Amino acid sequence: MTTANPTANARTLGLAHYAARGVLERLLARHGMTFAQQITLRAAVTADAAGTPLTSDDLVTEVRGSLKADPADVRATLDELLVKRLLVADGAHLRPTDAGRELTATIGAETAPVTARIWDGIPAEDLAAAGRVLALVAERANAELATPATP
Repeated sequence: MTTANPTANARTLGLAHYAARGVLERLLARHGMTFAQQITLRAAVTADAAGTPLTSDDLVTEVRGSLKADPADVRATLDELLVKRLLVADGAHLRPTDAGRELTATIGAETAPVTARIWDGIPAEDLAAAGRVLALVAERANAELATPATP
């Protein structure tokens, strides 16, 4: 249930995240991709396009930073992408294959109109305020994750 002016809090943030992720995961499923695979492949494609291909350790670090995932799970995702031939080892680096780049472009093209519909009509000042709040929440949450857990 939506209220006219909900207060931003952990619940509203989580609900928005999972709703948007659900939309993306539905699209990814049509391509036999998981959310983690898409995030990992996109990181490899982006780095390769910038002329800075990543090693498997670099990709693990980047994806772990984005998803807060266990490194072993990220390595399993890398293995899945290698098996699917969306990534290929090139010496110490993992590079996207043509199929990996094409799939990333296809997913981007398919998500663009959905993203446009979801964000349509939100005033620029609201987006700017939300951006500032979300950046601060992420910064504080990352700081919490960087401190040792207490019992």
